[in-house]
Amino acid sequence: MLLRALIVDDEPLIVENLQNVIPWSAYQITVVGTADNGAAALELTQQLQPDLILCDIRMPRMDGLTFLEQLHCLGMDCSVIMLTGFQEFDYARRAVKFGAKDFVLKPINYEELKSVVTRVAEQIRERKQEHRQQEEKWKHYSHVVYEKLMNDVLMDYTKVFMQPLLPGDEAADDQPAYVLLLADLDRYAYLSRSWSENERKLYNFAVRNVLQVALLTFGLEYNVLQTREGEWCVLIRMTGDTVLREGSAAEWAQELIGAVAQNVKVTVSLAVCPELVPVSSLAGTYKKLQRELHFKSGSEQVLVLDGEVRADHFNPSVWALAEELVTGVKLYDRSRLERAYELLARELRAISEHSLTKANQILHFLILHILRELKEIQRVTEAEEDKVWSGLDHCLSAKDLMDTLEHLIEQGLADSGSRRSGKEVISMAEAYIRKHLGGELGIEEVADHLGLSSSHFSVLFKQHAGVTFLEHVTRLRIDWAKSLLAGSEHSITRVSNMVGYMDRRYFNKVFTRLESMSPAEYREKVSGLLAHRAAGQS
Repeated sequence: MLLRALIVDDEPLIVENLQNVIPWSAYQITVVGTADNGAAALELTQQLQPDLILCDIRMPRMDGLTFLEQLHCLGMDCSVIMLTGFQEFDYARRAVKFGAKDFVLKPINYEELKSVVTRVAEQIRERKQEHRQQEEKWKHYSHVVYEKLMNDVLMDYTKVFMQPLLPGDEAADDQPAYVLLLADLDRYAYLSRSWSENERKLYNFAVRNVLQVALLTFGLEYNVLQTREGEWCVLIRMTGDTVLREGSAAEWAQELIGAVAQNVKVTVSLAVCPELVPVSSLAGTYKKLQRELHFKSGSEQVLVLDGEVRADHFNPSVWALAEELVTGVKLYDRSRLERAYELLARELRAISEHSLTKANQILHFLILHILRELKEIQRVTEAEEDKVWSGLDHCLSAKDLMDTLEHLIEQGLADSGSRRSGKEVISMAEAYIRKHLGGELGIEEVADHLGLSSSHFSVLFKQHAGVTFLEHVTRLRIDWAKSLLAGSEHSITRVSNMVGYMDRRYFNKVFTRLESMSPAEYREKVSGLLAHRAAGQS
């Protein structure tokens, strides 16, 4: 790692010796400049950003101690070795207070100086390496949190969109807007029947990987979320004054289709919303795109959403009832299921009076849709799935299809009597969360501990807790941090690590968003209140 050095001394001979006697290149250090006083050195430091500075104390215009104080005030990230005479020893000790890493007495012992430079340079490299690793951790952590948050928004688990979490978002006042594309593996329900569990995982993993890189050549900032098996949502984030050119979304969709076909040897179709979608409309738009894909015919299609769902699709009330059926099964809520099923049967009877074919088409869709959702939350076995497919193959009437749908729903509820209640599940989850709050706790870890799929646990947690898992864990961590800030002398970095945040900057951002003040401001406020109370009691 190449470092940059600056030499500051008002004696030209010393500057020349420092440049020539120390083997800078052997230490992988480049001398980027020299200055004969503190004022000039301060200007050069801001301009050249050196990592290491060798600085005399006694100089005209601005001495070395004042220069060091100015660096300290500006928060400049550089290491300073002070050069001082015997009579300035007390000054040198004061310099350490303002961040000097070491000092060397004049007349300079160059062997000693070489040793000091070597040691300080190694410390700089270690610090830079640690900083780089923390940056990588921060990027990874913020990316994971952002994807989890966006998944909650898409699934409509939360109406709250947290403040920007990605680097560079701090100045944004408005909600970000997105171009939304939904990719669906063609004939996934049929293909997955012939795949083993490992093959299903492999294909889903491979398609997501291809989607994640296929649009990079367009210079787009985007995320790919797997919303369920065989289905991926591509969220293209539009920032600033970016204008969405007409036809761009369809062009990107074609690029994604081609990339998957070429690299994974399977085909996908995409439904596209050609307009910018605000965060508050993502969940609704996702459902509309999903409906478009369910009623497509053929493979490798690009379906562009143009307003409401087309007239040949079933009406929104039927779609809402289908979602109620899925939610009722996920929550083991029989009364909710029965209400939705009764209303659905009424709607289908009305539709069949005008078109029996359309009613059968809707029933086919509902069976496949619920089957796919049950597979996603691991509530249907391969043997049970085969029975459903066999039933579909032999269905000759709407009544047969209704019987198959009812059987599938009952299958999803079959073990509800032996399952723990939602209240018990959340109580167990709470105990596990509090025990592991200081680690890198994720929803998958808690769901796995409870023997549930993460999607099922997400719905169950939101239903009973009233907030998402991420919102709940964040609140617990910040409350714990407040206790530590008020009742201990731990540094803010230490508090951040203790409550489960690897990066102090991210901790500061989350704390400030929830408490409307920084951790340091909170500690100062609490200290002031305690001091005021103590003064009042004395």
